Amino acid sequence: MATVVSTVAPQQQGTERQDDKRRAGDAPRVLGVFRATPFTYATLIVVSALLSTPLVFAVSIALSSDHTVTTNTFTIFPHEFEWRNFTRVFGTDLPMGRFLVNSLIISVGSVIGQMVSSGLVGYAFARLRAPGKNVMFLVVIATMMIPTQITMIPQFILFKDLGWVNTYLPLIVPNFFSNAFNVFLVRQFVSRLPNQLDEAAMVDGLGFFGIYRRIMLPMLWPVLIAIGIFTLTYSWGDFMGPLIYLNDESQMPLALGVQYITTTAVAGQPPPWNLVMVGSILLTLPMIAVYYLGQRYLYEMDISGGSAGVK
Repeated sequence: MATVVSTVAPQQQGTERQDDKRRAGDAPRVLGVFRATPFTYATLIVVSALLSTPLVFAVSIALSSDHTVTTNTFTIFPHEFEWRNFTRVFGTDLPMGRFLVNSLIISVGSVIGQMVSSGLVGYAFARLRAPGKNVMFLVVIATMMIPTQITMIPQFILFKDLGWVNTYLPLIVPNFFSNAFNVFLVRQFVSRLPNQLDEAAMVDGLGFFGIYRRIMLPMLWPVLIAIGIFTLTYSWGDFMGPLIYLNDESQMPLALGVQYITTTAVAGQPPPWNLVMVGSILLTLPMIAVYYLGQRYLYEMDISGGSAGVK
């Protein structure tokens, strides 16, 4: 009996060890928490200081006096603080207030167009079954490789024949047809969502638009808001589009109006760079605020993959 016990016990112990290893392998792995060190904070401070230098220098020039501009003695920290430059810029011969309103009209219209069209097209590519759908999607993605300069002249001829030149339509209407990058974002986002949601909605009698409006749209808000932020950034600072299609000064946006401030200089004198920098700050600050307020949606779009809406 002693011999039998001595041979069976090691086998049982070995089996128990294998079971323990199997259980340990099935246990979820816990990622280690990154702990910042003083060196990490020092590196972040140095990098942040370097990246913020252009903005600090722009603020310094915006607060400089006309004498500093004339003598070209700019410094990273201004010798004087001419806060009245932020009101003087609206007292020039150019309608700066109107430029701001024009930028807002173009940007809001573009954002609405991209959010509406990108959501519908991206959802269709992710959920609808149609022959050649994948090939069509590859064609859409391939359009991202076409340089914008190639399509400028054909687009201008098209909008000229439509009578849209010197209006906001060439800058707003194309956004209602989405673009390849935004369609790709929505398609990838919807692909992570379970198909059982659509199937349950179909059982309840909802159609394509009903499923999109009642089920998918509430979960698509992170990616749609992210698309809105990207579109707003591009439209708010767009210079080439308004330069091509807008001829009337009263219709120009702020991005184009800032360049026109340089034309207010007296002959033989340098342009009013302090007022130009004030206009540049007016272009920059809204985008900083938008990114600050919408950063959590950018994070949800990239990381959660719709799980925030499912929860």
